[in-house]
Amino acid sequence: MPEPKKPGAKGEKVEAPPADKPAEEHVPGEEPQMSQISGLFVEKPQTVTAIKGKNVTFVAKVDSSQMLRKPTMKWLKGKWMDLGSKAGKHLQFKESYDRNTKIYTYELTIVKVVDGDAGGYRCEVTSKDKCDSCTFDISVEAAEETQQTNILEAFKRSGDAGEDAGELDFSGLLKKRERKQKEEPETDVDVWEILKNAKPCDYEKIAFQYGITDLRGLLKRLKKMKKVEPKKSDAFLKKLGPAYSVEKGKKIQLNVELSDPNAQVRWLRNGQEIKPSAKYIFESVGGIRKLTINKCTLADDAAYECVVGEEKSFTEVYVQEPPVTITKMLDDIHVVVGEKVEFEVEVSDEGANVKWMKDGVELSRDGKYRFKKDGTKHWLIINEATTEDIGTYYVYTSGGESKAELEVEEKELEVLQSIADLTLKAAEQAVFKCEVSDEKVTGKWFKDGVEVTPSNRIKMTHIGRTHKLVIDDVKPEDAGDYTFVPDGYALSISAKLNFLEIKIDYVPRQEPPKIHLDTTGSFVNKNTIIVVAGNKLRFDVDITGEPPPTVCWKKGDTEISEAEGRVRVETRKNLSCFVIEGAERSDEGLYHITVTNPAGEDKADVMVKIVDVPDPPENVKCTAVGEDSASVQWDPPKFDGGVPVKGYLMERKKKGSSRWTRLNFDIYESTTYEAKKMIEGVLYEMRVFAVNGIGISQPSASSKPFMPIAPTSEPTRLTVEDVTDGTCALKWLPPERIGAGGIDGYIIEYCVEGATEWVQANETPVEKNSYRVRGLPVGEKMLFRVTAVNIAGRSPPAVMAQAVTIREIVERPKIRLPRQLRTKYIKRVGEKVNLVIPFQGKPRPVVTWLKDGAPLDTKLVNIRTSDVDTILFIRQAAREHSGQYTLSVQIENMEDKVTLEIQIVDKPGPPIAVTVTDVWGFNAALEWKPPKDNGNCEITGYTIQKADLKTKEWFMVLEHNRRPSCTVSDLVMGNEYTFRVFSENICGMSDDACISKNTAAITKTGLKQKQQPYKEKDMCSSPKFITPLVDRSVIAGYSAAISCAVRGHPKPKIIWMKNKMIIGENPKYLMQNNQGVLTLNIRKPSLFDGGKYTCRAINDLGQDEVECKLEVRVITEKEEAKK
Repeated sequence: MPEPKKPGAKGEKVEAPPADKPAEEHVPGEEPQMSQISGLFVEKPQTVTAIKGKNVTFVAKVDSSQMLRKPTMKWLKGKWMDLGSKAGKHLQFKESYDRNTKIYTYELTIVKVVDGDAGGYRCEVTSKDKCDSCTFDISVEAAEETQQTNILEAFKRSGDAGEDAGELDFSGLLKKRERKQKEEPETDVDVWEILKNAKPCDYEKIAFQYGITDLRGLLKRLKKMKKVEPKKSDAFLKKLGPAYSVEKGKKIQLNVELSDPNAQVRWLRNGQEIKPSAKYIFESVGGIRKLTINKCTLADDAAYECVVGEEKSFTEVYVQEPPVTITKMLDDIHVVVGEKVEFEVEVSDEGANVKWMKDGVELSRDGKYRFKKDGTKHWLIINEATTEDIGTYYVYTSGGESKAELEVEEKELEVLQSIADLTLKAAEQAVFKCEVSDEKVTGKWFKDGVEVTPSNRIKMTHIGRTHKLVIDDVKPEDAGDYTFVPDGYALSISAKLNFLEIKIDYVPRQEPPKIHLDTTGSFVNKNTIIVVAGNKLRFDVDITGEPPPTVCWKKGDTEISEAEGRVRVETRKNLSCFVIEGAERSDEGLYHITVTNPAGEDKADVMVKIVDVPDPPENVKCTAVGEDSASVQWDPPKFDGGVPVKGYLMERKKKGSSRWTRLNFDIYESTTYEAKKMIEGVLYEMRVFAVNGIGISQPSASSKPFMPIAPTSEPTRLTVEDVTDGTCALKWLPPERIGAGGIDGYIIEYCVEGATEWVQANETPVEKNSYRVRGLPVGEKMLFRVTAVNIAGRSPPAVMAQAVTIREIVERPKIRLPRQLRTKYIKRVGEKVNLVIPFQGKPRPVVTWLKDGAPLDTKLVNIRTSDVDTILFIRQAAREHSGQYTLSVQIENMEDKVTLEIQIVDKPGPPIAVTVTDVWGFNAALEWKPPKDNGNCEITGYTIQKADLKTKEWFMVLEHNRRPSCTVSDLVMGNEYTFRVFSENICGMSDDACISKNTAAITKTGLKQKQQPYKEKDMCSSPKFITPLVDRSVIAGYSAAISCAVRGHPKPKIIWMKNKMIIGENPKYLMQNNQGVLTLNIRKPSLFDGGKYTCRAINDLGQDEVECKLEVRVITEKEEAKK
């Protein structure tokens, strides 16, 4: 067994061979897919032998300097298995780009190579209309010192996808045998010769005998080495090919050619006969039989055979399913616990299967995950999300993948209605009621930290979102703090129950009332309280006085009653409590408290200041964009929440997505911000949060969508195309860098040389790459510049290096006659004549047409003339249109003329006076005169037919007879014949024929052949040239030939000479003699090959020679431009 190739170093990259080295092998059955193959690879992967269990990396480099878009790379195994869909722990792909060299580097890494990785691979790169591919093979060798400790582990499957994936790999059971040292020298055994001659059932036995462990690689190589001798077929001239490949949905045609055109064929598919239908179409053209399969599906991937009698022709059809791509990617999802999650993806094929994975683990259909499919759309559904579902979800198809993040937050419970404090008398009913946002939430009631137990007097209810605690017949021991705690949430709702006792003082005392304000608690300064919006304010004021004073709270002129409500006053002995539930901005202001009793009065003022988070910023807008950045500006919030704004936080997202990305985590103080690291050509939206000492505001309204786009680079190659009095025509090429914004057009500007003010020539951008600037001052030197415009603005200008003088340039008139009009132009009667003759000259020349020296009649011929060409048009040509046409192009006293000859031809008339001049034996001699009307061209021949007067059926005798006479032979004795003759030219035969005036009768008289004595004619003659050499003028570098004809017997010897010197075995000259026609071919003559050439013929009877002059000229640039 031959030695395998040396593997590369473990884990190292496999260097690619040079790009100009062709691939050594072609993957069997693989057909090229692109119409244009170009060398795009700078480096290609090469065939390697890998060590089992080690890593191997393949590197391919692609030059993108000539590409307009990023190339697409595919790694394939075998015929069409796309490895991109197999990406994971076993197969890893990497891509990088070098901006300096414009080279893309693609890497394929196979981690821990297994035996199943052996085989043929192909990498294919495509970019618009360009394509390139290369093939390479991987063979796998077992590690040298690996021993199988557990035999059960040998029965494993290849790959890392799981215990049920891949193919069974039994190669681990094969033990490596150590070769015993033999004293005698080993004899060389050709294992391949033994295998080629052995039966397939003995392959395994032979492999074991000679120590071959890679049985799969052996069979693959043996298949390539075997050459099957084609068996000659009696029924088939051309059989079916070994295999055919077709894309899914396309049609394919199978052809065979039979030796018997009338033979019947049968077409079979997997042994079953195919019947003709709209899908299977049978065709028969002569000996060719065709089977057309329309709209191929995966079911058509089968073995086909064509049966003729006892013989068969086999083939296989492989239906290639195009890779399924993802047309709509997954979006990131943010939900709270318990909500439903739906990941949606859209693919390119309705019947495609997709694979869902989470954090590298494939998802299966169970109670938690549901899969849904509708046409090209696929969904992954999670009915009730939990925090365990947080992670990255992937979806894979055969041609792409997509991923998205799922974020699940704990559900926050919102208090819709809090518990109010109560002050009650004995025997009254106390009702504590609160409302939360989730009706499923349960909870417990506590009094002073001890859980409340229901009884006949105490009842607890839960209806929807409302929770109630009802206490009947309130007693003094019921007073205290009551709290409701929802289950599962770190939240509590509290209120106080005050028991009011009525006491009667029989000895009343009088003491003036007094308000005692405690300024050490919530007061930030004297008599001022600051409350955060939404919080509860409870302000207790101690009051003294006898009898107990009456307390009155006012805000402005409005008195605050003691009724229950959000803002209320609770009064107890020696205490007045001012309560605001859920403070709002409207609660801010100056509050007055007045206490009175018969002994006097006291007053105090309390300032309540409500602080809140600021309002959202306003008017968020994008002011400028760059290639990967954008400048955003906004207005500060109208209300700062009562606390100065410290700064702002910014977020952005892609349009159509629901995932916002925070741009800064430190507070940003300015109202303008430049966002960076954005993707050019993608629409974004921005929003801003304001931050003060209380917290973060609500987000602002999203800005209008904007797209980071950079202006293009400057246009290139700005040149002047034409200058006239007052105008200048410019042309240029598009910018080298355009970007995602494209080009909306170009702005052209000009200014006088030495000035600084540029004037815009066009109001709206010009889409074409050329423009004529008009209204320029004659004689002035002007500078021009061109700027590209797109949505991002103007590019840098391309400025003309030198000033242009605005003055008409006189150019001599010149007619550029097309090559086909330099000789006689021939057309048939009734055909269309359309001749376009370009010319040049400035200013616009005067064009004149003449026919045969007289002005052209425009009623017979249409003439259309533009600035650069003139057109002669005849809708239906007639003979009177034949003649010499003269075209004259004149500018002032300068003129150029050309003459072209047009010949309109038609079929000729019949010959004249066909006569039978002589009859002898079975022969007749005919003569006639040429036709009067030759169709305006030369008569090329005649066609002669004969007819027996008995049957009067015409039969062909001679065709293309060039002379006006002929001899008709093989006439039948006893018949009388008449003859007719047709004339021919380049248009064909005449419509009518001329019939002979007399007939030829073949009499039945006895015929006696008088044998003439045979006299052998002396055919010997000296050489004689019947066609001489002709002087020629040829162009250097283009092969030329000179010819002549000679006769003589015996066959003369031919000698070619140049300038009287014999031309020997010079490879530059090729001498040919074909039946006396002598040709000397000169390959790519140069100036040194010019001169006098002589051809001399010599035999025993004499000699003859002819000569000619050959001129070799070098074509100049002016003549090349003229052509």
